[in-house]
Amino acid sequence: MEKHKTILIAHNYTKDSFANMSYALAHYLANKGHKVIFMSHHPYFEKPIHESVANGKLIIYSWSSPNRRPTGLKDFFWFAKIYLKHKPDICVGHFVGANITSVVSKILSLGKVKTYLYYHTLSGAINKDNNGANFKTKLLDLRKRLQNRLFVDYRICPSEVAKLDLKNYFNFNKSIVILNPIEDRYKPNTINIDKNKITISYLGRVDPTKGVFEMIEAFTKYQHQTPTTKIQLNIAGGGSNIETLKELIKNNSVITYIGILPYEKVDSYISNSHFIIIPSLFDAFNVVAIESLMNAKPVLISNTTGVSAYLNNNKCCYKFDATEEQMIEVFRKVENNFSTYETMCLEARKTYKELFTIEKYCETMYQLLIK
Repeated sequence: MEKHKTILIAHNYTKDSFANMSYALAHYLANKGHKVIFMSHHPYFEKPIHESVANGKLIIYSWSSPNRRPTGLKDFFWFAKIYLKHKPDICVGHFVGANITSVVSKILSLGKVKTYLYYHTLSGAINKDNNGANFKTKLLDLRKRLQNRLFVDYRICPSEVAKLDLKNYFNFNKSIVILNPIEDRYKPNTINIDKNKITISYLGRVDPTKGVFEMIEAFTKYQHQTPTTKIQLNIAGGGSNIETLKELIKNNSVITYIGILPYEKVDSYISNSHFIIIPSLFDAFNVVAIESLMNAKPVLISNTTGVSAYLNNNKCCYKFDATEEQMIEVFRKVENNFSTYETMCLEARKTYKELFTIEKYCETMYQLLIK
């Protein structure tokens, strides 16, 4: 009979986007009889929430201040009190919440707490979005190196690309690959798409690392080469370069900037598209890709996107290198092989169910943390 443990998870306590992986894992572990302490960055709760679960306990805390990243001494001492009250055996951390939880837990437990921290963002992506390594990024790198050495038992990587980046950039080898999941929200046969055009859509940040401008340049050249093209390109999302994007596409009638989408409209946006395109120059995983597969939509995906290694080329996706030439070729491939589209949709849905469900993720994490 397994011994029940106290597990702390630091993430966002919400079902929105891939944060749902932690929301679902918390409930899964609590229903198995374990005590789960959840440190929520968003949403913010004035008081601790005691969730009702069948066999274990689930208690949700927020950090000391709303709408602020937990990085200061106030947060440090705030979490120290929570740690001493519950004394978790295991700490699972995402993004900024992982820093204080891992350091405090290791110090106060005299190293006994097992810490599993996620490695979500590639070093190349950080440097690209910050116009190269600067003083701030170098300080953050140093902090992460010290954290890895002193306070991390394992890094959880969402792909082999992330694992390799962690090894090459930080010389850290204690890592395990566990694919990010997404909740199954699929609603079949609810939308009829215009068959007289081929809609390719982008969803995500408009930042340098995402390859959006390279995609637009490639598509514009493809238009000139193929004046009769049926392809229309949609772009949705926010980011640091929106005004530049609007200026670039203002005279192109078949490229449309949708704006920032609320999360409840993501599935509709994907379902109204034939393909979702992910032209990332650096990407540890990419949740939009699996949201597309979940909605039975094939993806056009760069080989520098971590999740691409788990997808079958020419079945549920078309892969390409993130270069102008290969992006032009993938647009041509879509148009010339559109007769296979329905089969690709079936393969997309099949791939999601085989690899990226919440149920599969929770069982994998359970085997890692508890067994």
